[in-house]
Amino acid sequence: MPLNKIEIFGVASLPIVKEGDDLATLICQAAERQGSPVQNGDIIVITHVVVSRSEGNVVNLESVSPSEFAESIAKRVNKDPKLVEVILRESKSIVRMRGGKLITETKQGLVCANSGIDRSNVPGKDNMALLPENADQSAQRIRQKIMELSGKDVAVIISDTHGRPLRHGEINIALGVAGFEPLRDRRGERDLFGYLLKVKRTAIADELSSAAELVIGQADEGIPVAIIRGYHYPKSEDGKATELIRSREKDLFI
Repeated sequence: MPLNKIEIFGVASLPIVKEGDDLATLICQAAERQGSPVQNGDIIVITHVVVSRSEGNVVNLESVSPSEFAESIAKRVNKDPKLVEVILRESKSIVRMRGGKLITETKQGLVCANSGIDRSNVPGKDNMALLPENADQSAQRIRQKIMELSGKDVAVIISDTHGRPLRHGEINIALGVAGFEPLRDRRGERDLFGYLLKVKRTAIADELSSAAELVIGQADEGIPVAIIRGYHYPKSEDGKATELIRSREKDLFI
């Protein structure tokens, strides 16, 4: 019986990504250079910061004029009013404010700290990376170009670090996906003892994102991309990470 196993490795030696850069080409070239060219069935996980940088979705705080509302919120959470202004611009609503924390629902429907705005790994003083405007579309565009360049059928995930209610520490989740279904529906299957599974839906896109973070470097490693090889994912041209977002009507915490 063959072993069930997957490989996860970082794509090293990528240049500092800037606006207008072709991420697909850079990834394929870097993977080739390190002796691990893209193969059929690979899942390519890319951190949202480099996607946002390539798309020019970056704001410099010095260019921001905070509103009176942002000024008042900033005093309550002890944050830079300019940063609060950007957080509010990127949000649909404020979910929680407590202990210096500002939790929002983003325009994309995610509930997270500071609307997902990220200062880490963004070159330039006072520059902040925003979330991709449509991460599923970004993932699809990058996937199509990688497949054109490599001739291989791949899946793509755009990931981001995310906190969790009632749990310490952050994990990576999928903001955008292309080429597969982000949820694996196990309902209707039977377990080892014959019991019928009624609620089992596995968020494989989030699990793959977190697995990739084990080799993606957030600090001086400088590795914003990982390749997962050997995982048999449910292929689809219609899968979207938005399927992972629980609606307000079904959310018990908002």
